[in-house]
This record gives sequence, C-alpha cells and structure tokens, in this order.
Amino acid sequence: MTGQVAALYRHPVKGFTPEQLDRAQLSVGAPFPCDRLFAIENGPSGFDPAAPVFISKQKFAVLAAIPTVARARTRYDDTSGVLHVEAPGHPDLTAPLGDSAGRQAFADWLTRLLGDDVRGPLRVVEAPGHRFMDHPRGDVSIVNLASVRDLEQRLGREIDPLRFRANIYVDGWPAWAENDWAGRDLMVGWAQARVFKPIVRCAAPDVDPHTAERDMEITKALYEHYGHMFCGVYVHVTREGAVAPGDACSQPQDETAAAPRAGVL
Repeated sequence: MTGQVAALYRHPVKGFTPEQLDRAQLSVGAPFPCDRLFAIENGPSGFDPAAPVFISKQKFAVLAAIPTVARARTRYDDTSGVLHVEAPGHPDLTAPLGDSAGRQAFADWLTRLLGDDVRGPLRVVEAPGHRFMDHPRGDVSIVNLASVRDLEQRLGREIDPLRFRANIYVDGWPAWAENDWAGRDLMVGWAQARVFKPIVRCAAPDVDPHTAERDMEITKALYEHYGHMFCGVYVHVTREGAVAPGDACSQPQDETAAAPRAGVL
C-alpha cells in the first residue's frame, strides 16, 4: 500500500489561505509545523490565552460559517511574524502578529472585508504551544487524492483538493482505503506516524477556495454516495523526520531504503 506525498500545506491562520511547502520537519506528538497558529475570534469565544483549551471552530471566522473568508489571501512569514494580506477592492495589509497593534490592524481589516458576516468584535487569538485544530487530537491531516478523484467521478465535476485544507496530500493509495486504517503505522517521508481516525467533514469544503462561493455540497455528496462523511485521516507523529513532495507514504519498511520520488500536486 505504497503512496507518494504529492504536496504539503500549512494554514498559519485558521480558515485562511493554505501555504504550500517544499519540505516539513515532523516532530513526535506535535502538529504540522506552523499550522493553525492563529484564529480569528468572531465575537466572544471564551478562549483564554493564559489557559488555552480546544474550542469549536464555530467560534471563529472560518469558511464553514463565512465563505467570504476565502476572498482574503494571506501569507505568513514565520521568521518575522508578519502576516501579508490582500483582497480585491481592499488595500494590502502588512501586520506583525507578534504585537497587539498588528493583531488589531488585521482584525480591523477583516471587519471591513467580512461586513455583515461579523457577529461580534473580531480578535486575533493565539497562545504559545496551542493550535486551533478542528479536533483536539487532530495533529496532522492527510488526504488521499484518489478518494477526491473518486468523488469527482460520482459528481461529474472537478473538486479542488484544497477544499479539504489538509497538511499532506497523497497519491497512489486506493480510493477510500484510508477510512479503515485507524491504528495503522505509516511512514510519512522519513517520519513515522500512526493513523488516529478519519476526518469527518463539515461545510468548509463546500466553498470554492478561489471564488469564495459556496457552490457544492460536499458533505451531503459523501453521505449520499458512500454512506459516510469522511475525507482524509488524522495521524499522530511517532518518530520525527522530514517529509517532502515525492517521498513515500506507506507502511513502514526498511529504514535504510530511500524514499521514492514522484510528481507533485
């Protein structure tokens, strides 16, 4: 059951622009690097940076609730801590998220972009070591591209895999095989991980990440065609290592064997 890593993505701000990577270093028990570091509170959420705990994404400005979020194009520089933001019809913004003035500037910019979709004051939230995942134990997410293609065939239309906002996209696995892999160990490039559970999908994949239009009903289609609402799996890293597009993503083999190379997404 050998697959290859097709692409890697991080999402520094929860719900906002995926950023493609050419390499990532996975660490034991840790989430994907620089993923979901920040979230945009849409009205009071109860999040306490001094005592951070998991909070439902419904408390934040995300695609599942506000498709207009996809109009913002964000790029985060993790060295300087600066977020670069742009959207059609709005001035570009450069906001250092490491200070309160920068976070407020981003919140104000988003308030103007989102308009009536804002249900309360927007606030950029973060906490050292905390990640704003969709599941409290959803460390790293993997999507099987064959599963996405199979759903495309059922629907008769193209589906951008970025709708699923995964960290790792894999090619070469049979469609939907991953749904039965809970507890299975995988080599992910030079790292090793254990499959935790399938990812239950919400309304976020219904939104086109380029047009910001809610133009599909992905969750409904999954249930109607397969009797489930899964697409992708969460994994927990059990041995550190690097991963890059083209690396193997398969059951553990000889640790001295070179990871095969392949194309990218």
